[in-house]
Amino acid sequence: MKIITCLIMIFLLFPFGGCKKETTPVKKQAAKKVKPAQVKEEIIDAGESKKGVGQEEYAYDPKGRRDPFLSLVEVVKHKPAKRKGVSPIEIYDLDEIKLIAIAWDENQYYALIMLPNNKAYTITKGMILGSQSGKVEGITKDAVIIKEYIKDYKGNLKPRDTVLKLHKGEE
Repeated sequence: MKIITCLIMIFLLFPFGGCKKETTPVKKQAAKKVKPAQVKEEIIDAGESKKGVGQEEYAYDPKGRRDPFLSLVEVVKHKPAKRKGVSPIEIYDLDEIKLIAIAWDENQYYALIMLPNNKAYTITKGMILGSQSGKVEGITKDAVIIKEYIKDYKGNLKPRDTVLKLHKGEE
């Protein structure tokens, strides 16, 4: 039994105890010394040979072009532009104004609107409303009709009627 274990040990240790690898020494070559005058001449000669006779140099001018690293889509948060002498109801667009209530007396109708800044205002027929200087054409029991003039893509002014309904579900 002892002989078998000794043989197993020898066979197990034999693959790990292999021969030693011999390395050959590598000869290092000394760097060639170059005089500074020769280096400058070689650089000038290399630069002239690269240009050539018929080659043109190209210079990129980014003036008037967009930055390719900026996004094509620009997120702009609409902030109402403050103009001098303008009432608060003329700052916001008509799509942002909500109609809250309509009241009337013997003479005329009144409408209560709420702006995006959560302030309420009372309007009557003939008042200017919205950022496009829309005029309140009429107020009925359930709607306010506003006429404004908008520039189209050609720059022509075209009338646009906007109706603010008291109950948006009705049409």
